[in-house]
Amino acid sequence: MLVRDDLRYSEEHIWVRREGDHTVSIGITDHAQITLGELNYVELPNEGDIIVICESFGSVECENLVSDLYAPLCGLVVAVNREVIENPALINHSPYERGWIIRATLHHIEELDILMTADDYEEYVIGESV
Repeated sequence: MLVRDDLRYSEEHIWVRREGDHTVSIGITDHAQITLGELNYVELPNEGDIIVICESFGSVECENLVSDLYAPLCGLVVAVNREVIENPALINHSPYERGWIIRATLHHIEELDILMTADDYEEYVIGESV
């Protein structure tokens, strides 16, 4: 399981990377993609949609399972990764780079502080498996 120090993490296995003043990239963690297995379908919001913390903003599907994606923060979707819609396996092969899901402008950048650090996330995942 790869956990990157430059990201923040949610309990729903979503990562967040700060890209600019109020802009972030959001994706699925390496742990989540390993757990789900090979993804074959991704449903994402549209540019201009609002995401709300703890509410579903999309879903991913693998062999016989559909899993909702829950927003780690509140914001406005400014970009959607069309590549992962066409080729969902990009998330499996590059969850932190080419497999990003959306970019959003946050309403409150300080919300990043409520998310877990890499160390916190690693402990959380270990605790889940016990």
